[in-house]
Order: sequence, then structure tokens, then C-alpha cells
Amino acid sequence: MNIIETYPQLQIFLNYLKFEKKYSKHTLISYQTDLEQFFVYLISQYDAPSIENIKPTLIRSWLGELKEDDLVAKSIKRKISALKSFFKYQVKIGVVAQTPMVTIVSPKLNKRLPSFIEETQIENLLNNNFTDDWKGKTEKLVLQLFYATGMRLSELINLKENQIDKANLHIKVTGKGNKERIIPVTQALIGLLENHITEKRKNITIDVANVFVTNSGRLLNPRNVYAFVNKRLKNILVAQKSPHVLRHSFATHLMNNGADLNAVKELLGHSSLAATQVYTHNSIEKLKEVFKKAHPKA
Repeated sequence: MNIIETYPQLQIFLNYLKFEKKYSKHTLISYQTDLEQFFVYLISQYDAPSIENIKPTLIRSWLGELKEDDLVAKSIKRKISALKSFFKYQVKIGVVAQTPMVTIVSPKLNKRLPSFIEETQIENLLNNNFTDDWKGKTEKLVLQLFYATGMRLSELINLKENQIDKANLHIKVTGKGNKERIIPVTQALIGLLENHITEKRKNITIDVANVFVTNSGRLLNPRNVYAFVNKRLKNILVAQKSPHVLRHSFATHLMNNGADLNAVKELLGHSSLAATQVYTHNSIEKLKEVFKKAHPKA
């Protein structure tokens, strides 16, 4: 039984996410995978009930099966979120009068503090044995830009030359949902980027608008960026070793040095303060550490 033929509302919803919400390809695939898994379950176990006849009991039955399969709470929470979005849209377009997700509760997650690099280790990371060829220079500048701006991996890979504003000392970043934000940068970093672009134009025969490319003119591959960042972080005392650690470090160091929470939210491109507030916990941990070292009775 074909899922889309049985539940055409699924394709309509995915089109809505793609063309109206402007979700990324990766996000669309996640939604499609989770929702298709749910509908395959309904087809196989309940003979494909209509959208209007999907009750909370059917949803709980599926979630119970996921738990029996030892799916982690984070993945179950993501699937519940996908279903909530799907049924919210069905209410919006009048397919159902009320969402069956009202009584569905997401599992609680153990919150982990974002892993970050100590300020004293940043210089070691950014000035440690980079080769003088195109690859080495690119890797060094990528690391510098991650830490200086808090960019996401996808934002950095897709950064275009015309997004760099030399006169106003800022970079315009296109983030999740095609939302644009402005990140101020130093004159020194602008200079490094300009030198990199000049060298790119001299040595790369293909005309590419992206700032970062390989020596053959191809866009950087996310896996390759992850790999060389991971390799560099192996010499640093940090729990996680991904490009996102540099984003965490950017935010944590700003907070530790007195930056306003709302300002950090805007710089990171978060849609709500809730996502940014996790960095205040790192600030509190830093204060505790200072207290233990400095107070005679600690």
C-alpha cells in the first residue's frame, strides 16, 4: 500500500514545509522519515484509519512500540514534535477539528550543558601547525570564523562573498528557515577574509561565489569540515569535538564576559530565549569555579 496514496495529506504537509516554511532539505527529510514511519505503522496495525479517525490511543500505541524497541527519548520527542506539527496544520486547513496530540506528553530529556573550549585554549587551537597550502589556510580560517561568529556549519559552507560587508564590519548570515541575521566582526577578520577571497580568485579557475571552496573549486563538504575540526579538537580538553563546539564557545565566552542574553540570542539566530538560556548555566558554573578557588571557606 502506497503511503502517499493512502495519506495524501502527508505530501501536502511536506510541500507546505518546503515552499511556505522554507525548511532545509535536512529538516524535510527528518519530518518525512518520522511521519512515514508513523503512517506505515497505522497501515500495518490498524488498516489505515483516516486522518479524522486517528485518536490519541493509536498514537500512544505507536510510541509504546518505539519505547519497546529501545528508541532513545530524544528521538521519540522529535517524532512527537513532527506529529504535533502535522496535526496542527490539519486543523489549520480544516481537515480535522481538533488535534489528537493535545494529551500526548513528550518524554523529559536530561539536559546537558553545552561543551565549550576554555578561552585559554582558543589561541592554541587557532595557531597550531597549519600547512601553508590552500587546504591549511582554508582550515585555519574556517576555525577562526566559527569561533568569531558562532556560525552553524551549513551557514559557513554556504557563505557568499557578497554577504561580507567590509565598510560596516559585519557579515550577513542566512540561517534556519532562510532567516537573515547580521553578525559584527573585527577589521582583522575582514582582512583575513578579503585576503582569502583574493587568493581564491587567483588560484581557482572556476568562478564560485562561495567564500570557502576546495583547491578544485568545489564547495566544502560538511563531512570533511567535521573531520578536520574533529582532528584539531583532539588536542583540546573538550568533551565534544564537532564544529558546534566552536559555536558553543562563542556564546559561552560572550556570556562569561558580560554580554546581554538577548544580544547573544540575536547573534546565534535563535528564535526564542529558551534556546539561548542554556549558556547562562555555563556562566553560573564558571562563577562556582571562581568561588571555590578564591573563597577561603569554599
